[in-house]
Amino acid sequence: MNARRLRAAPRGWGGGGARAAACVLALVLAPALTCVGTPSGGTAGTTGRPVAHAAPARADEECTDPEKQTLSPSRADGGTIEAIKNRRGEKRKLIVGVDQNSYRWGYRNPNSGESGRLEGFDIDLVHRIAEDILGDPDAVQFKAIPTDQRIPAIQDGRVDMVVRTMTINCARMEEVAFSAPYFRTGQQVLAPKSSPVEGYDGTLANRRICTAAGSTAYAKLEEDKKAGDLPESTDIRTTVPNQLDCLVRLQLGEVDAVVTDAALAASQAAQDPTVRLKGEAFTTEYYGVAMKKDADDLVRRVNQILVDFRQDTEDGWQASYDTWLSATLGGDSSKSEPPAPVYARKD
Repeated sequence: MNARRLRAAPRGWGGGGARAAACVLALVLAPALTCVGTPSGGTAGTTGRPVAHAAPARADEECTDPEKQTLSPSRADGGTIEAIKNRRGEKRKLIVGVDQNSYRWGYRNPNSGESGRLEGFDIDLVHRIAEDILGDPDAVQFKAIPTDQRIPAIQDGRVDMVVRTMTINCARMEEVAFSAPYFRTGQQVLAPKSSPVEGYDGTLANRRICTAAGSTAYAKLEEDKKAGDLPESTDIRTTVPNQLDCLVRLQLGEVDAVVTDAALAASQAAQDPTVRLKGEAFTTEYYGVAMKKDADDLVRRVNQILVDFRQDTEDGWQASYDTWLSATLGGDSSKSEPPAPVYARKD
C-alpha cells in the first residue's frame, strides 16, 4: 500500500483477557453510534428503542438479481457531484455514513495510537472515493450511523452515501440506489463454542436470536419463521441498533446466538475467542455503496471507482483485503470477491 494506506491493526486482542476486552470495547463504542439517531416512530424491539425492520426482498418479476441493477460506470460530473465539489472551505468534503465499531470494517482501533482515526476495509473504500472525486483521500466527513438509520440518513440528505457493509436487495432498491457489488458474503450463525447450536437449523429451537434492526438477517429470520423454515419456538424478538450490540448481548447471556453477515460474524469471533461461527452461510449477499435514488452521476462515478479499485494491484481491493480481512476470513479472498459487475443500464 502507498503512503495514504491506513495502518493495519494488531492481529488479535491479546491473551486471556480477550473476551473482557471485546466486551468492554463493545460497551464503550456501541453507544457512540448515536451521532445520527433513531427518529421517533417505528416498531419497538426488546431494547426499548424504536427500530425499523427491513422488509424481505421482493419475490416478483420486477426485481431479480438486484446486484445487477446498477448504472454503467462513468467519470462525468453531474449535478450531485458538482454540488459536493461546490461546498466551500472546511465543508468541501464527502459526507459518508459509516460504522465505527465493526472490527476491521469500520472501527476505531484502540491500539492504533491515533485517537479517533477510523480504520477498516469500508474506510479504505471511502478514502478511495474521496480521492477520486475531490482529489484528497482525507476530504471526508464521517458520520457514524446505526444499522437501522442507513436508509433514512441517505433519504434525508444527512449523508452523500453509506459505506457500511450494506447488502444490496430488492426492498432497499425501492428506497435508495446502489453501486455495483464490492464484496460477497452470506448470513451465518454465531454462538458460544460450547453451545449446542450447530447452525441455521433445528438446533435453534427454543433459542433466543439477536439481529440488528433493519438488517437483512432480521428480514430473513422473519420470513423463514412465517414460512415454517425456522422452528416456531425460535425467539427472534431481540433487535439492536448496531450489530456489535448483539455480541455484547451474547457475552452477557441475554441471547443464545447471533445471526449476521458471515464477514461481520468472523470479525466478532476474532474479538471474542469463546464464540465461533456455526454451520455454513445460508444466503449469498453482496455489499454495495448506497446513495440517493436520483444521484445517477454519483452512482456511475462510484461504479467507475470500483472498477479501478478492483484492477489496482498495488493499492486496491486485494491489498485492502489482505490488510484488514485476511486475518479473520482467511488468505483466500476468492469467496469474498464479487463477480464481474453486470450493469442493467448503460444509457
